[in-house]
Amino acid sequence: MFTRRLHHIFQADGRALIVAFDHGLIDGPARGMEQPAAVLRQIAAGRADAILTSYGTALRFAAEIAPLGLILRLDGGGTKLGKMGPGSQFYTVEDALRLGADAVAVSAFPGAAEEEDTLRTLARVVGLAHQWGVPVMAEMIPGGFDSGPEYRTAESIAIAARVAAELGADWVKIPYSDGFEHVAETCYVPAVILGGAKKGDERLMLETIRRALDAGAKGVAIGRNIFQAENPQAMTAAIAALIHDDASVEQALRILK
Repeated sequence: MFTRRLHHIFQADGRALIVAFDHGLIDGPARGMEQPAAVLRQIAAGRADAILTSYGTALRFAAEIAPLGLILRLDGGGTKLGKMGPGSQFYTVEDALRLGADAVAVSAFPGAAEEEDTLRTLARVVGLAHQWGVPVMAEMIPGGFDSGPEYRTAESIAIAARVAAELGADWVKIPYSDGFEHVAETCYVPAVILGGAKKGDERLMLETIRRALDAGAKGVAIGRNIFQAENPQAMTAAIAALIHDDASVEQALRILK
């Protein structure tokens, strides 16, 4: 079961295009996801492999998500709801299985004040998920989401990625930086890069993905740069071509346009 679920996310080439669609937990009705059904259909039509999303979206839009691998976020990511801060777990592995999820995800923040709490949550989720044969994605953000550039070096990212692997995560979602080869070489589970804020420069984003893949990344987990694109289906297709067809940036731009 574990291998079958993992193959719903990572394709035969060992790579994955994951669309992060969990931003409603932080931003509420973020631009591009106010009414999820239409954009979810475009994401699926564009050849995404999987979607990372919330319990509510997975529950209410099961038909639109059905063609995709489903990664359910168990925590609040970077949210702080009342006294529940980073490291708080809202849902269980059993909840994920009831929704038909293929994998679960939690965030951790090495180097931040919440480091220990978030790493303990990650370790606990890994142990429980593996009892059920469910893969775990660790979103590792050195220093936390608001950390400075000193946390976004290849060395800091490599440490964060390796910590996730040592705690048993099956793959990691991490920031990209120059020198990413060091990250990929020293993390013995697949590493996919996150997208972050919408860049506005489509060529720059595609060039970053191309560089990351060439440096050993196994794909992406990108949200706003896809669902806030002028044409989410075309953007998804362009990124899919980079990942699965080894397309050049120029070829991807032609797909996008």
